[in-house]
Formats: sequence, C-alpha cells, structure tokens
Amino acid sequence: MDAGVSGGPSGERDPRTDGASHRVPEGQAPEEYGDHRGQGDHDDHDHHRSRWPLIAAAGAGGLYAGVGIFIFGRTTDIVPPVIGLALAVVGTIVLLAGVAGWLEQAFLAPARDMQGDTNSRQSYVSTTVLFLVTDVATFSALFIYYFFIRVGTWPIDELPPLLGSLVVINTVLLVASSVTFHFAHEALEDDNRQRFLGLLGATLALGIVFLAGQAYEYYEFIAMEGFSLTTGIFGSAFYGLTGLHGLHVTLGVGGIAVLCWRGGRGQYGPDRDTSITTVSLYWHFVDAVWLFLVAALYIGATV
Repeated sequence: MDAGVSGGPSGERDPRTDGASHRVPEGQAPEEYGDHRGQGDHDDHDHHRSRWPLIAAAGAGGLYAGVGIFIFGRTTDIVPPVIGLALAVVGTIVLLAGVAGWLEQAFLAPARDMQGDTNSRQSYVSTTVLFLVTDVATFSALFIYYFFIRVGTWPIDELPPLLGSLVVINTVLLVASSVTFHFAHEALEDDNRQRFLGLLGATLALGIVFLAGQAYEYYEFIAMEGFSLTTGIFGSAFYGLTGLHGLHVTLGVGGIAVLCWRGGRGQYGPDRDTSITTVSLYWHFVDAVWLFLVAALYIGATV
C-alpha cells in the first residue's frame, strides 16, 4: 500500500504540505505557502529552479539582435537583411514560449492542480532576479546605441517634439502603478484581502491606461509628425527603446491580470505571496527603466 495513505481511513489523503512541512489549506497552491521569508527546507527543492526565465531572456536577445541585424543589413548591404528577419522570428517564438512556460509553471499550474509542485519561494524569487539581470543587458545594448548617436551625430534634424503633457501623464501613471502594487502587497501582509484586491486592480488599470497612452503617442508621432522607426538613426533608437519597454509593460499587465484572477479566488495570503513578490519585482523594474528612459531619451534628447 502507498505510504502516503497508510494509517488513515480508506480513501483519505494526507494533508498537503509545503517545503517547510506546513499544512497547506485545501484550495491553496503549495508553492505559495510555507516560510514567508523563503527559509523553508530548500535542500529538497532547490532542483526545482525554473528554466523558463532563461529561455525567455534568450528569446528576447535573439529578437532584438535580429532586428538590429535587419536594420544594419538594410542600410549597409553588408549582411543580408533576411538573416536578421529570420533571427527575429525565431527569437520571438522562443520568447513567447518562455513567457508561456513561465506563466504556466509559476502561476497557472499551481492554481489548477491542487496537488501542485512544492517549489520553494526562494527558487522563484532568485530566478526572477536572474531574468531581470539579463534584461538589464538587453536594455543596455539599446541605450549604448542611443548614447553613441548622441556622441557622434548630434544634433539631428528629424527630432520631433518629445516633451509634452502625454509623456508626463504616462510617467505619473506608471509611477502610481508601482506605488499601488507596493501597498497592495503590504495589504496582503496585513491580511486585508479587500484592500489588496482593490489596489491590485488599480495597478492593472493603470498599466492598461499607460499602454493606451503609449499607443496614442505612437499615433501622434507617426501620423501627425511623420516620425517613425525608419526616420533616421534617432527614430530607430527611440522606437527600439520605447517599443522594448512597451513589450515589458504588456507582459507585466498580463502577469498582474493573472494575479487578480488568482487573488479573486482567494489563493493569496500573508504567507502565500510568491507570485505577488516575483511579479512586483518585475513591475518595479519596468517602472525604474521607464524613469531612466524618460530622463535619457525624452529629456536628454532635447537638452
């Protein structure tokens, strides 16, 4: 007989436990439960570290390397542009697969499978930090390109009116979303479920409005100013950086939407906040990148 059911009534399952041997209430995801500070029994569970963040990072690198090679090939004829296009397509597929796998493993599977994996909190947090470190390298490559433009060919003639009320509003929206996310997490720590859900929903709404604002900014620049990705070297730098950031915000909005769905099902608590912690790290990173982008690209370009 299976040792997991011996010594109890027929058909009765042993209580589910997390990595720290804490009993997990029915309906809760085991990886969300346990030692809140990530100091549970990691020796048995460190092998559960997720590979999906690394796959997503590799796909993102391939995507932007492909775009760079494509633009380089179009302007110099040294490299066939089709090579860059093919690399960008493969990178996009790998990126989407990595993000999908990450969401499935870290968020959706535990919510769906009541016998879910007992991955430790620390494993998810550490792999998220590692993903963000690789993401810094991706953003850095485009920022280096922009700074190279500033050193070698500045000023330029095709510079559109970047500073306006729209970029100010978008910045306020994104900063406010980071604040609401922080206090949503604090509300969860205090076991205030209603406040937690309200602030988390506000974070989601602010993120969506920010994306709408960025889309409208693109419309104004392209349709009214004639400023697009192919409008000189500054156009490629501007849309490369803001487009990369917009992609990150879109992924973050998707993650927060999943958190709202799971939060509405009562799957988070003071000691069950792994997903909240990892997504908040990502969202605060996206917010910090935007502030640096505004300072360097919007304000810096006009100085």
